[in-house]
Amino acid sequence: MTKILIGPAYPLRGGIADFNEALANAYFVQKSKTKIITFSMQYPGFLFPGKTQFSDGSKPENIDIDVCINSINPFNWIKVGNKIARQNPEYVVIQYWMPFMAPCLGTIARRVKKKSNAKIIAITHNIIPHEKFPFSKILTKYFVSKCDGFISLSKSVLSELEQFTSNQNKIFIPHPIYNTFGEKISRIDALAHLKLSPEFNYILFFGIIRKYKGLDILLKALASGKLKNKNIKLIVAGEFYEDQSFYNQIIDENNIGDKVIFSNVFIANSEIKYYFGACNIVAQTYRSATQSGVTQIAYHFEKPMLVTDVGGLAEIVPHQKVGYITQIDSDDVANCLADFFENNREEEFSKNVAIEKEKFGWDKMIDAIEELIKS
Repeated sequence: MTKILIGPAYPLRGGIADFNEALANAYFVQKSKTKIITFSMQYPGFLFPGKTQFSDGSKPENIDIDVCINSINPFNWIKVGNKIARQNPEYVVIQYWMPFMAPCLGTIARRVKKKSNAKIIAITHNIIPHEKFPFSKILTKYFVSKCDGFISLSKSVLSELEQFTSNQNKIFIPHPIYNTFGEKISRIDALAHLKLSPEFNYILFFGIIRKYKGLDILLKALASGKLKNKNIKLIVAGEFYEDQSFYNQIIDENNIGDKVIFSNVFIANSEIKYYFGACNIVAQTYRSATQSGVTQIAYHFEKPMLVTDVGGLAEIVPHQKVGYITQIDSDDVANCLADFFENNREEEFSKNVAIEKEKFGWDKMIDAIEELIKS
């Protein structure tokens, strides 16, 4: 019987799409028949601050993708739910990450349950959104009520689920490691590709830029006396989903323009290996978080990490072993980065990352889904 995965996927781009496709590929490796049902219309334009919602890459091999969900058309939700039910799936796995999607995904789930015997498992990337959304609790409760079981990618999200359901069919499984962005490449080759000088050390801040991700904290750390006069540059690789002038002002006020390199575009999957290959450490100075795919990309490329002590980030980054856990404070961030570069921690941490990453396999995610279905 077919397993159905509902959520973003090609031709859409982004972290949830990458997750859904990686999960589908893991099923393929296990020779398990799987189909992704994704969006023909994901976000209306006024809700999407980026340049495009669509990937410029190629359709993933070995994955059956049906592009048919319209997120704002209730008649479509019923039609899609009926369509899935007719396929008599073994079970349905829905990616959930924001309240806007709750009416659509909840209605599809309700229709599938009414018309078939399929169980519904939600993979909850977020339950409480990072940024305010109207009626978020009511919307999320509607979606949660239509599910039979839940997988959370951080313990904090598992705890937040208690606000929305008494259902005990829920477990925590750490975000698996992304293995779809190519193999490690040498630092020299990565720097050459990005046209960066090998004379400098590089910190990488990767992903879409939003207020809660705390780029300003990292910029202020870079401007501190502990780092400002060192041979260090910061690569900011990701599209701005807000006004860049706020960050430019911090750079100008602290006279660090020559230490910051912006790649203000959505980084294509084929380019990711170069950014991670070029850097010495990956920094995530977030103000709030559940978990992050960036951390798991860093694990894949065996890069040391610095994360703030928020959400699930600290759960998977052992302090002083694969990197640092800091407070949401630019001085604390600066102290840890200074320790990293002054005491040549990169080789030690990278070796530990290579060992630690063995814990995070996609097979463990599939096993968890299967166990929930049995329960």
